[in-house]
Amino acid sequence: MENAALLKSIIENAIDGILTIDERGRIESINPAACKLFNYLPDEVIGNNVSMLMPPPDKDQHDEYIHRYQRTHKPHIIGTGREVTGLRKDGSTFPFRLGVSEVEYSGRKIYAGFIHDLSRQKEAEGQLKEYAAHLEEQVEDRTQSLKNTVHALQHAKEEVSLSLEKEKELSHLKSRFVSMASHEFRTPLSAVQLSASLIEKYAQPFDSPNISKHVGKIKNAVGNLTTILNDFLSLEKLEAGKVEPSFVSFDLVKLAEEITEEMQMVAKQNQNIIYQHTGTSSIVKLDPNLLKNCIFNLITNAIKYSGENTFIDFNTEINEQNCIITIRDNGIGIPESAQKHLFEAFFRAHNTGNIPGTGLGLNIVARYTSLMNGKVDFKSNDNQGTQFTISFPLL
Repeated sequence: MENAALLKSIIENAIDGILTIDERGRIESINPAACKLFNYLPDEVIGNNVSMLMPPPDKDQHDEYIHRYQRTHKPHIIGTGREVTGLRKDGSTFPFRLGVSEVEYSGRKIYAGFIHDLSRQKEAEGQLKEYAAHLEEQVEDRTQSLKNTVHALQHAKEEVSLSLEKEKELSHLKSRFVSMASHEFRTPLSAVQLSASLIEKYAQPFDSPNISKHVGKIKNAVGNLTTILNDFLSLEKLEAGKVEPSFVSFDLVKLAEEITEEMQMVAKQNQNIIYQHTGTSSIVKLDPNLLKNCIFNLITNAIKYSGENTFIDFNTEINEQNCIITIRDNGIGIPESAQKHLFEAFFRAHNTGNIPGTGLGLNIVARYTSLMNGKVDFKSNDNQGTQFTISFPLL
């Protein structure tokens, strides 16, 4: 009984569609995933011929195929599988991969069909072909698609904020948003990024400044959205307890110089990141990936909240007791009223205006630092810049 209950639970919760038919092609069972794919209720299909889920010519040939297999035992799909087309209740069709297995059950033969929806895969293949054939047209189409994605993301963020105020159920809301972001945004963002790269490649012979401008806008917007999505995914891993520091010895100065070079490339016009190290030693034992993420977040904030033609001081120090990392800017500063909430998830000070951000960066920095047994401090005043210091005891 336990095995039967387990098997039923697996079938009922399977991502792919599963149905069974008898030797005459009549549907005996269908799981929720298959019902969703075909837009039918179980009672609407059980007892009917499975050909109702097929468009012509498969619809007209299916019964003959079953009879031919029963006579010759030469499989066409059974045991091999192939791509076919499904017919929904509303008359629309969709591609899927069908695998069929023959099963001996209670002295008779039944056939189990396993249905894997290929709609997204086929759609992506079609889009790539269109990108290569219509480059300039795709710039406009992808730009509009990106606007829609940005609008969807903004709408989702507003929903999350509203739910937080009304329900105070941060964990539930965050999980729902992360799940949506992972499935709904990663695929189109990857497609947009790939499309932009293809457009840039194929447009090189034309040397068109307009194409280059629009490609740049697409890439920048995709980068911003990817950063937002990564913040939410990082928070999800932290909440789930999936982040465990891996302490290894590495050269802090080398890592800091690499970060400085990388971040300088995304700094504003005439914005300079000045790095200095204090101390005779440069070797520390921390998690380099978590530390790099912390420094990236702090320097990114310094870049965002400071103007052009400014300096960002980035300092590291190793003394007898501690490793100390300091990032100081001359930006808009943090209002005193906001400072007590600074490391809370989703919190953003009122003076950030239209500057993009999720309000998760400092929360992630504080939690990563804590995982490495460190602490975060800051000093700030309105319009007088901000200094963040993260420090770790030497192991």
